[in-house]
Amino acid sequence: MRLLARVLCLPGLAGGQAPARNCFGLGSCTGSPRRWWAPVPAARSKSGHIVSGRIMRPDDANVAGNVHGGTILKMIEEAGAIISTRHCNSQNGERCVAALARVERTDFLSPVCIGEVAHVSAEISYTSKHSVEVQVNVMSENILTGTKKLTNKATLWYVPLSLKNVDKVLEVPPFVYARQEQEEEGRRRYEAQKLERMETKWRNGDIVQPVPNPEPSTVSYSQSSLIHLVGPSDCTLHGFVHGGVTMKLMDEVAGIVAARHCKTNIVTASVDAINFHDKIRKGCVITISGRMTFTSNKSMEIEVLVDADPVVGDSQKCYRAASAFFTYVSLSPEGRSLPVPQLVPETEDEKKRFEEGKGRYLQMKAKRQGPAEPQP
Repeated sequence: MRLLARVLCLPGLAGGQAPARNCFGLGSCTGSPRRWWAPVPAARSKSGHIVSGRIMRPDDANVAGNVHGGTILKMIEEAGAIISTRHCNSQNGERCVAALARVERTDFLSPVCIGEVAHVSAEISYTSKHSVEVQVNVMSENILTGTKKLTNKATLWYVPLSLKNVDKVLEVPPFVYARQEQEEEGRRRYEAQKLERMETKWRNGDIVQPVPNPEPSTVSYSQSSLIHLVGPSDCTLHGFVHGGVTMKLMDEVAGIVAARHCKTNIVTASVDAINFHDKIRKGCVITISGRMTFTSNKSMEIEVLVDADPVVGDSQKCYRAASAFFTYVSLSPEGRSLPVPQLVPETEDEKKRFEEGKGRYLQMKAKRQGPAEPQP
């Protein structure tokens, strides 16, 4: 029998600013358990399902009243961390905490607005020897009208780290699947994400450099950086940063880049795979850098890099901690998508990144449209 855990997250975890304009809907956190989505069938486990929710406040949103993508990402990661840590400690043995290793592509299907309740529902869908795959969906609820909408879908991968030594990865307890096909499908997803993680490492030496007096619509004109000292409130009880905190900061920088480029209200449309290359410890100074890589007619791709500098002690030099691609769209005051200024790549590296971004854009566009109908 599945044990459903309901966790109420109190308001006040993160955000931006601003008053609300309109509302979109979402599911309730009370009543009988309800499955809101089915991107990947989940297996049965007594620790395999969790639901959380909280109301969206003005400090969660931008000036147009749309909740920051980073706020939603942080809520998604918190639910994933709870359910994966619970499963990894479901048997007797060395105690551990689940650390975020990767977030697959995350789509923002509909905006969440101030005054709505965001409900996060998470289920474990696969486990390997040293990792846990969690499927997370977010629904919004307009509590005045009862309107509900699916707003986000995400897949996250966690690894269990020993409480005695956070550099030690432990084995994951076995997971019982309802059907054998679920384990086989999960194994294929595991191998695919493992290969993609390896392919991202070649970019780890890349650095975003400032350019004096840049021209509008160039990469240098909108590129932005944020420097943040990691404090206790950013970290787990064991002294390293929550993945959700890092993702929220990454989204903030990406949003600044997008706003500087198009000078309009912008919202997160999707996040390509976020790879966490190394842990960030308490006391580090992290630099989150963002730069525009590609523009289509109505979307912007921004690459975000996170570098950590352990300023206290002599453990190691500055290192690349995380990287990802964010996609933003520009909105009119009425909420309609607007054309964005076309990016003007100047250097050979910028032109190369533009073509790579174009390839990712076309690939995702083809995937959304599905396979072509066979011609008679």
